[in-house]
Formats: sequence, structure tokens, C-alpha cells
Amino acid sequence: MSSLLSPFSVREGPCDRRLGPSPACHQRAAAAGPASPAAHERTAAEARRTLAAAAVGGRKITHPGKAILAGGIAGGIEICITFPTEYVKTQLQLDERANPPRYRGIGDCVKLTVQDHGLRGLYRGLSSLLFGSIPKSAVRFGTFEILSNPMRDATGRLDNTRSLLCGLGAGIAEAILIVCPMETLKVKLIHDQCSLRPRYRGFFHGVSEIIREQGLRGTYQGLTPTLLKQGSNQAIRFYVMNALRNWYKGDDPRREMHPIVTAMFGATAGAASVFGNTPLDVVKTRMQGLEAYRYKNTMDCAFQILKHEGLQAFYKGTVPRLGRVCLDVAIVFVIYEEVVKLLNNVWETQ
Repeated sequence: MSSLLSPFSVREGPCDRRLGPSPACHQRAAAAGPASPAAHERTAAEARRTLAAAAVGGRKITHPGKAILAGGIAGGIEICITFPTEYVKTQLQLDERANPPRYRGIGDCVKLTVQDHGLRGLYRGLSSLLFGSIPKSAVRFGTFEILSNPMRDATGRLDNTRSLLCGLGAGIAEAILIVCPMETLKVKLIHDQCSLRPRYRGFFHGVSEIIREQGLRGTYQGLTPTLLKQGSNQAIRFYVMNALRNWYKGDDPRREMHPIVTAMFGATAGAASVFGNTPLDVVKTRMQGLEAYRYKNTMDCAFQILKHEGLQAFYKGTVPRLGRVCLDVAIVFVIYEEVVKLLNNVWETQ
């Protein structure tokens, strides 16, 4: 009786070919006598179905619907926490040397912003990013699960190379559908605040004016660097996160990860993505600003930055971006994992 109550997995099936037939299988075979080819075929088919069912039961996958919902919730909470650092990063990247620069550093940027606009000034442009962050995270995690679920092995493990490819696909999807238009609006709204006479009275007024003057193309400025940035961003993050998760779980794919562990792995993945693609982020920000007309294309923008500001300009805003992204990715992965666990209790899926 105890053998019937023991946990059953793909590797411990009663007739697992890798482990050899169990005594119970030998007894049943002896009692049944010689089996016909048809009986062998039926037995093999039944074994395959059993193993497949066990694989699905043992495989830890996330339904795309749950991923979309959990991703959206995680994205909304995260951006409300981390937006001030995003604001400072964008301001420093737009503060070109040729102007001359208005800010002497992170602290000076925060000080002058609060002095001129109050604490609310650090949240200028939040609405555009909030409206974009929720669907962005939803698309990101939903796409990743759609791409990765068929690639997982029988235990639910996803190898690192495939996680890199799935992350790249998720980044490209979110860049085209959500990130490029919303980031363009965010940068234009923040850049507008830097001018002596701001034109936009708020998010909806700014959107209406930009579309009226530039059309929908005005919200897709910098698409190429955005694709490069988001694709590389998510490829690096999901690759690092998946590699750390596989290392932590070892031979036990069902081992639960504590939220603190998830946060640490997420922060590490975020830091890796910052150092990996900050130059692309700088080029993207310049291409989406109000002075984007100064550049012919993405390559010209990169060349102009290198020529007039030097190589170090490609890493302008790295420190505030590093702090924001590490916190961002840690928060998103923790909330995402916890919301998925909650949804698993109330939403049954196959």
C-alpha cells in the first residue's frame, strides 16, 4: 500500500524503460501469459500515454493567460515604485554637453527638479509609462511562456540557449507592440519639461499634439534602437534568470524558490542587462527626444554622440539606470512568481 502512496514522477514510473520493469510488471506479465503483438502495441501506447500524463503533471509550466495577467500586475506595481530613477536617468541622458549641461550629477538633477516642480516633478511622465508598463510586462511574460512552453523538457526545465532565444522573442514583441510608442511619448513629455516654455499640459494633451503634428510615425521614432535594446534586454535577463534558476534547483526542478532568492537572481539579471546594452539605451533616448531631427538615422545618432561627446557618453545615466533596473527586474520577477502561484490556486488550467 505504501508503494501506491509514494510520489510518482516521469523517472520513477512503474514501467519506466530507463529503470527497467518493476517486479509488479513482471508479475502481471507472467500471470497474463504470452502476449500478442497487438497486446504489446496497446501496452506500449498505454505506457506512452501514462508517461506523457506524468510529464505534464510533473512539468512546471505557466499557462500564457496566467502569464499575461501576472505580468501586467507586476509591471504596474513596479513602475510606481521605480519611476523617479527612470526620470533622473532620462534627464541626464538628454542633458547633452553642447547645451551646456544643466545638471552636475544625480543629486543635482533631483534637487533642481524638486526645487522647480516639487516632488511631483519626479513623477512627470509617469502616466505614459504606467499606461505602457502594464501591457508591456503582460506581452513580455505572455510571449515568453508561449515560446518557451513547447521547448521545455519533461521536467519543465528550459535550457539556457532556448531561454535566450525566447527572451529575445519576448523583447521584440514588446518593443513593437508597446515599448516604442510609449517610450517615445515618455521621452517627449520629459524633454518638454526641460524647455523654457513647456507645450504639453499633460499626457493626453501631449499625445494628441504629437499625433496631430507628426502622425502615428511620431510615436515610432527610434524603432530600430528600441528593437535592439528590448530584444537584447530580455534575452540577457531571461538567460541569466533561467541559468541561475537551473543552478539553484539542480536535479530537483520542483524545488521552490523563496522570494528573496528570486529577487537576488532578478537583480543580477537586471545588472547584466544594464552593462550589456546601456549604449543602445542612450541612442534610443536621443532618437526619441524632441531634437531627434538632428540625426539622420540610428547609426548617424551613434556617430554624432561618439564624435562630439566621446565614448563615455554612451554610458551616461548608467548609475541611476543600474539602480532602477536592478530594483525593477527584482520586483517584477518576485511579484510575477507570487501572482502566478496565487492564480494556480484559483485558476485551473491544463
